[in-house]
This record gives sequence, C-alpha cells and structure tokens, in this order.
Amino acid sequence: MSYQVLARKWRPRTFASLVGQEHVVRALTHALTAQRLHHAYLFTGTRGVGKTTLARILAKALNCEAGVTATPCGICSACREIDAGRFVDLLEVDAATNTKVDEMRQLLENAVYAPTRGRFKVYVIDEVHMLSNSAFNAMLKTLEEPPEHVKFILATTDPQKIPVTVLSRCLQFNLKQMTQPLIANHLKHILEVEAISAEVGALHLLARSAAGSMRDALSLLDQAIAHGSGKVEEAQVREMLGAVDLDHLFSITDALLAGNAAAMLQVADEMAARSLSFDTALQEMASLFTRLQVAQIAPQAIADDLPERERLLDMASRLDPEFVQLAYQIAVHGRHELPLAPDDQAGFIMTLLRLYAFRPALDDDSASREPPATATRRTAPAPSAGQAAPAPAATAAAQPAARAAGVEPDEADIGSLPTDWNDILAALKISGMARELAQHCELRDLAGARIVLRLSPTHRHLLMKPAQDKLQQALAEHFARPLQLAIALEAGTGDTPAAAAQRDRRERMDRAIASVEQDGFVREVIEMFDATLVESSIKPV
Repeated sequence: MSYQVLARKWRPRTFASLVGQEHVVRALTHALTAQRLHHAYLFTGTRGVGKTTLARILAKALNCEAGVTATPCGICSACREIDAGRFVDLLEVDAATNTKVDEMRQLLENAVYAPTRGRFKVYVIDEVHMLSNSAFNAMLKTLEEPPEHVKFILATTDPQKIPVTVLSRCLQFNLKQMTQPLIANHLKHILEVEAISAEVGALHLLARSAAGSMRDALSLLDQAIAHGSGKVEEAQVREMLGAVDLDHLFSITDALLAGNAAAMLQVADEMAARSLSFDTALQEMASLFTRLQVAQIAPQAIADDLPERERLLDMASRLDPEFVQLAYQIAVHGRHELPLAPDDQAGFIMTLLRLYAFRPALDDDSASREPPATATRRTAPAPSAGQAAPAPAATAAAQPAARAAGVEPDEADIGSLPTDWNDILAALKISGMARELAQHCELRDLAGARIVLRLSPTHRHLLMKPAQDKLQQALAEHFARPLQLAIALEAGTGDTPAAAAQRDRRERMDRAIASVEQDGFVREVIEMFDATLVESSIKPV
C-alpha cells in the first residue's frame, strides 16, 4: 500500500475534528441546524488553516443523504465520494488557472442545470483573488441571485484583492492562524495514534516553524519522522530546521552581562560552524528579549510549565528593563540590516558588538570603580558666596609650579581647582548622552587624579559606557591632566544641574505668568468677559 502523507491522512472530515477555528465552526453549525443557508460563503486566511477542508465539510453537510445537517454521517455514498474527491456535484475550481472571463462564463453556464446526484451543486473556487476583473464582473449576477440548487464557497489568502461588489454578496469568515500550543498538542495527538515516540521540545520547535499553518506543521512532522528514522527528537529536529538553540542565546546574554565580548564572538563562531541561520538567530534573540521584558514586568504571565522559566526569571532580575528595550530594538534593527551586511555572520557579529557597546554599567562595575574606604582623600572646600571658582586656565598654570616644587600633579594641592559641578559642566565640551549623564550627576569627591560623581538610581539607564568615556575624556581635557572617573549609584541631595535647570525654568515661567496676570489690560479683559488665562500659552522671554 502506498504511503499517504500526514497532511492528507489527518485532514479533518467533520466539524468536530477541525482544530483551531471554533468561531467559524460555531457559526456554520448553528446555520445548518436552523436551516439558515446562505448561497455564497467566503473563507479567508493564510495557507494551511483549513479553508479547503471547511469547504469540503460544508459540501458534505449540504449533500449528506441523511439530510442537511451539521453532523454529516460520513458513510453514505455522497459523503464518501466527497471525501474521495469524486463527487460529481462538487466542483473545485482553481482560480489561479481559470483566470479568464471565458472560462468563468463556461463554468457559470452549467450552474442553471440541476445537480446530478446531490441536493446542491457546490462550487468551490480556491484562490479566488486571482480572477481577472472581467471574470469577477461576469460572475456578479450569478453570485447575487444563483439558482436555489447552487452554493458558492470561495477561498482566498488575500481578501484585499477581491472587489467589494463580490465581498458584499458573500458571508465572510476569517480563519485564524493556529497558535503554537494548539499545533504542538495536535501533533502530539497524531504521534500517539501513529505510535511514534516524540520529545515535547521537538514538537514545540515544529509548531514554531509552522508559523500558524497546520499543514506546514504536518509536512515538517513528516520530514522530522524521516530524518529521525521513526523518532522525533529535539536535537535532530533542531539540526533539521537549522534552529538556534536557546543555550546559544543564553550564553550570549550571560557574556553580555559579564562584559566578555570575546565569549560573545566565540558563540557566533560556534553557530557559524553549525551553519545556523543568523537571520533566525536574531529573530530568536528578539523573542528572548521580549520574554525577558515580560518576565520583568508581568512574571505571572510566564507559563509555569515553560522549560526555561527559571532561567528567564533569573536573567530578567539581572538586567535593566530599559536596556532590555534597547536590546530588543538592536536585535530587530540588526535583522533588518542583515541583507546589507558584507555577509550574515558579519551582520550578526556587529549586532552583538552593538549590544556590548550600549550595555549599561552594572552596580558591581560602579562599585569596583569607587575609591577604597581606607584611602585618604582631600575634598576641596566649597567656595564662599563671594569667592569665585578659579578658571581652568589658572589650574593649568598652577601645574608647572607644582612640578617645579617636586610635586606630581596628582598630588598637588587641589584647593585651587573648581569644585562647583555646575561651573565645571558649563565649561565641558560635550553633548548628547554624555551631557545628559553629566547633568543628572552630583559631584561627590574630587581628589588628585580621581573624580567621583553621584547618580540617582532612577537615572541608572544613563550609565552607558560610551557616555562615561566621553565625559571622562572631557574632564581630563578640562583639568589638563589624566583623570579617572567613577560614578556611584546612590541617592543624593537632588541638587544636580538638571534639577537646577528645571527649577530655573519653573521660576521663569512663574514670573512670566505673574507678569501677565498683573498686566492691567489682561485683568480688565478677564473681569469684563469672565475670561480664563491659559497658562500653557505663556512663554517666558
């Protein structure tokens, strides 16, 4: 006996055995039970979700010898012939082949004749959007008022290409894509009946690769059975699909957290050695960051039976939510730019290095950069109200004198250095993220060749290494000597340049509003017309 592929062998033959389209089955079942039959139906949806299957089951329900019913018997001659594809009154037409108006006219000319065997003559037109405009126009009148013994069932994957004049004459049912758990459970049921052993992870891989199509899933399952010599194992399915193992992605994220760029590139080399798809790798990486963000914001949404649940929750607790959002965007843009890269591996490596370059400074890193508690520091006294901070030029001029006295610049007296962070920041030549970081910092210590800033934990997302490097370089140029920058994450007084600028804006706005309110003409208009002053329209000069 010749082998029958799973997609044909397990094609549903009743409404009850159809998987994943309960909303359509419910509507058709109620219509058949109440004998409220429409003359034209339109099934839309992606490939492999059950459009043709529903059309054949509906044809059986209309022509079953037991009568019009939502549960055709499946044993009468009409049901058996429809299942076998040789029922004379079921005409399945491929619109992609019969696109011309003459072919459609010839088809509709036979519609006036009564059915030969069945109760209804059923026309199933697949991929109906492929018909020409003339063919659509030729079928409009028959589609609107067909003979009582004719039923039209149209199917398409692209309903946008169907004229609205045709859509308005049909009952339209949108078939949904299958969910991954639904596909995996159906594949498990099939393998249990077929007495084939399978691993749960392999079924989830097949369900994910099917992208919502049950037919694609069954075709992949056939291939997996042949590849595994009668067994469906996760390792073999992963090799067959060229899928990226989650261990690779977790290894990349662990190396990113550890700041180990070499380990990240080593994982990329291992993936290249196994000929894994880097496009799929970036897709899976974006999916991983999505699940990490879900684990951070709504951990209860992570399924308890998910194999990698504990690993996801642990990694989510070690990453900043803001960085996860940035990492997701980097992965998505990296995948978009992959065709423009010299080769796929180069594009993937650059995406990994972009993740590394924009990684935030972790608490451990910040702590390691703080000066030891036992070290002696000399903090410069703050200038009094009448004392101006020394200019940078004076600092630069004082350094040769310090050297002449036999004192290194790092050990020189720092009393003459500017210690007001607002004045220092105003003299720095920085912009972008570096200036944004500096504006939200407070000066905690300035001793020798070391400057320590304080940053509130609420602004920890600004701790990006490129911004810190630019700020350190600008400070070194400003003080005309090498400086080591350390930023400590801790709550401060809140007297940062950004807070001062915000207070200044608020004071200027308050003065502008008070000035307008005190204006004689404005007060007269308000009293005369009972008007209200719109404060958002006032801009300080």
